[in-house]
Amino acid sequence: MQKIPERSDTHARPKTKKHHQAPGRPTAMATPMSQYLSEFIATGMLILLGNGVVAGALLNKSKAQGAGWGVITAAWGLAVLIGIYIAGPTSGAIMNPALTIALAAIGKLSWAVVPGFVLAQIAGAFAGATLVWLAYLAHWRVSDDPALKLAIFCTAPAIRDTKANVLTEVIGTFALTFGALAIGANTLAPGMGPLGVGLLVVVVGMSLGGPTGYAINPARDLGPRIAHALLPIAGKGGSDWAYAWVPVVAPIVGALIGAFAFQAAYG
Repeated sequence: MQKIPERSDTHARPKTKKHHQAPGRPTAMATPMSQYLSEFIATGMLILLGNGVVAGALLNKSKAQGAGWGVITAAWGLAVLIGIYIAGPTSGAIMNPALTIALAAIGKLSWAVVPGFVLAQIAGAFAGATLVWLAYLAHWRVSDDPALKLAIFCTAPAIRDTKANVLTEVIGTFALTFGALAIGANTLAPGMGPLGVGLLVVVVGMSLGGPTGYAINPARDLGPRIAHALLPIAGKGGSDWAYAWVPVVAPIVGALIGAFAFQAAYG
């Protein structure tokens, strides 16, 4: 999700004043394939830890059952932080197709790598969700509610109102994108950029996550939703494909608005 890199170009000359570079920017020596692999691994870890905390809080007989929204939002922020440390030096650790597209749209990422980034992010999210299923393998059969099982994998609105749900996801992803770009524009001590983005994800979840579960990332929702549909999860219900387009399309719109607004305000 989301350390914001400058334009990814494997043919660019490396900068010499590294103390002015935002943490987690892609190295000029990284090949596209190494960047795709980094995005796959980082997004997989993001989902393993993020969806994992939801599983722990919701599934019966989990020692973390009932942990609550505060624990979930904090763990998601930490999951983003770990993902940035994994892939930041190689790919920029975007981990989010909406941000990937938005960064390319404002010239901070080459369009040539966008399809590979997006596919790697969705595949990594699928893999991470599969690992969550395996980690809690004994708990699915002792948990009865199919809706809670689906919620471990992907988002659903608290009140199903398509226009309102789209608006919430647009606003949340706008806040994520604008905030992450602002963090990346500052000269920070090493390691503080990733921490700032992690805290940004925490506050977005706490402040704006209530209505829809704050997907704010198409890969975070679509990859695990596909996993839910394909895996033999005990007692599962449907995968709610009627809603699935909202956490894909709305975050892309929000990220584009956030990126262009930041560019308009700060250049």
